[in-house]
Amino acid sequence: MMRDKLSNAMKDAMKAKEARRLSTVRLIQTAIKDRDIANRGLGKDPVSDDDILQILQKMIKQREESAKIYSEGGREELAEQEREEIAIIRSFMPEQMSDDQVLEACKGVIAEIGAQGLRDMGKCISVLKERYAGQMDFAKASAMVKDLLK
Repeated sequence: MMRDKLSNAMKDAMKAKEARRLSTVRLIQTAIKDRDIANRGLGKDPVSDDDILQILQKMIKQREESAKIYSEGGREELAEQEREEIAIIRSFMPEQMSDDQVLEACKGVIAEIGAQGLRDMGKCISVLKERYAGQMDFAKASAMVKDLLK
């Protein structure tokens, strides 16, 4: 499903002559193909939609770091280019949960699995990743779970 969405987005970008969107969608498809090839070498299945969402999150994080570095270095035009790519990549992801929604989800998972302390943090995060892939920043969620389990 995600692959179809990306393929259609690429066709639309070509027709509309949107160079930035086209190049960004191509980068996404290349990252997916690279992961498919790596999985094939390990005897795993091609990447799933959840895996694609994780790839997209990683790509966003890389671009946020690059934009910050460019801004600090006085290269605002390059920082803006990174921000444009972030917006394009985000357009393929489900809507992000607010911090309050993430906190409620963390509390719910902790209560549901009966987490008792930090040793159960991994279980909580794996359940959150399973249920909310692409919908939350798991670095923030990890910090919230850690605070709740202390």
